[in-house]
Amino acid sequence: MQPGPHVEEMEAAIRLDGEGLRALLSGDTAGGRERLLEAAERYRASWELAPPRSYGRLVGMLKAAVIAGDAAGSAAYAREAVPEADSPPSSYVRAIAALVEGDDAAAGFAEGMREGSPAFVRAADAITALAARDGEAYTAAVRAIVSDFEGRDEHLTGVPVADTALMLETLAEPRGLAAHPASALLP
Repeated sequence: MQPGPHVEEMEAAIRLDGEGLRALLSGDTAGGRERLLEAAERYRASWELAPPRSYGRLVGMLKAAVIAGDAAGSAAYAREAVPEADSPPSSYVRAIAALVEGDDAAAGFAEGMREGSPAFVRAADAITALAARDGEAYTAAVRAIVSDFEGRDEHLTGVPVADTALMLETLAEPRGLAAHPASALLP
């Protein structure tokens, strides 16, 4: 059986995401940004073709767009696409969209992430700390995220990079809260 168009779009998004992250790690900021923006578009296309509740595609879209530095449109789209958060992944989508839009109060959606895996809980800790502008808690949370990525044998894009931490650091920078953890998995 042939994979559906949504799978093909998702595979293309993951490939472009990996190329963009690899470029960033090698110091090619412009090339990385370009590939990440293409990845965000493909994640969105995959979401539009996928079965309902395929929220991971929107998480991928937001991560790529945030890291690329151009997430306003993706955040607005995600907010419209996910009007209610009723699962850890949908809560993640809503919380990141809220942080992008500067609506720190709405980043409380991160609480719904705590029902998910330990990785969701670590991300929720960081998002909650960012929204509260608690630098100490944010630093501890983002370091825990980096440590988790350093212990992984496999990464979604095939590129060993702490993309969740990279996204959060991008959101932390304008808030004056970036922790700048040292790791081979961060540019």
